[in-house]
Amino acid sequence: MVKKFHPLVELAKETVESYIREGKTPQPEELTPEMKERAGVFVSIHKHGELRGCIGTFEPTKDNVAEEIIANAISSATRDPRFPPMAASELSDLEYSVDVLTKPEPVENASQLDPRKYGVIVESGVRRGLLLPDLEGVATVERQIEICRLKAGILADAPVKLYRFQVERFK
Repeated sequence: MVKKFHPLVELAKETVESYIREGKTPQPEELTPEMKERAGVFVSIHKHGELRGCIGTFEPTKDNVAEEIIANAISSATRDPRFPPMAASELSDLEYSVDVLTKPEPVENASQLDPRKYGVIVESGVRRGLLLPDLEGVATVERQIEICRLKAGILADAPVKLYRFQVERFK
């Protein structure tokens, strides 16, 4: 039996498989209503339950969600600096999720955050770190902010601006 995925996840999966196997970028024939919207999108790829790639945009950079998914799926598979580019031999072991983000909003302080409900952006000068919400092993706001600081190279005592956003997660 072939597992049926949400159309956004199917697009991410098809994109990675086409790009890795053939070097081709697919163009969807028909856009679902949610693909026509404009939003930031993250594509996360896991292999045997472990993160294998995750790249995204926190604000829209393309004309629609479909184009964001295509660009970020390719980047997740080939340009995540934490991992080597994916090989065709891995494709059958991969699981995908797509997060569509709401527009980030500034918050006054950490008390307005919730690691289950909100993703967070930590900003200091030109440095920015982002963490999606509801991630395994990230149970506190403090941990969320700490990870963002590490990702962005922001010192622990540097003053920061905080932003929150929500996601609709598709698997």
